[in-house]
Amino acid sequence: MQGMEGVAMRANETAAVRGSDGTVPGGGASRGPDGPGGPEIWIRGAVGEADPEPRYEEEHQLLARAREFSWIATHGGAGSSTLATVFGGHDAGRDWPRPDRGEPASVLLVGRTHAAGLDAVSHTLDIFRRGDAPPGLDLDAIVLVADAPGRLPRQLTQRIKVINSVIDVYRVPWMPAWRTGDLNGPLPREAASLARLTGRATP
Repeated sequence: MQGMEGVAMRANETAAVRGSDGTVPGGGASRGPDGPGGPEIWIRGAVGEADPEPRYEEEHQLLARAREFSWIATHGGAGSSTLATVFGGHDAGRDWPRPDRGEPASVLLVGRTHAAGLDAVSHTLDIFRRGDAPPGLDLDAIVLVADAPGRLPRQLTQRIKVINSVIDVYRVPWMPAWRTGDLNGPLPREAASLARLTGRATP
């Protein structure tokens, strides 16, 4: 699943990812299309005829490496600024990115792994599922940043599994050096897949 463009939302699992109190980017105002509900199933990638060129896979990988993302913080202190600095891309903060101003339309939602962070991630994910996000934005994945060192409690791990069943989830472990502003050190192996997605070179 990792590194692929787009989102697949299963119809039978949509209720499991609804958040109740999460913060909505842009101050909570939905600016997407009106309507009673969004699509029940999202399809990964572009829809159309297959590329007949034999070098399609190689060209696709090169395109993915050169691609830029907008990091959206689903709540305060999520870590979007740090991730944008480390992995590259646009830090949208808690606002929606503006592709009309040259900001990347490909979106990575960022949240912490504590309960409030997962609520906010689920809530914002549901905005995309309903089709209420601004037109033109493409939700690619969720990035969860550890809120503390050590293993997560079982109930939080289970919630992450539910989210991961409907969209790619990338985990970033607790990084003590980042607390002191040292963002130039090597990435941990747990973040290798996110580095590949964003094209960030790893040692």
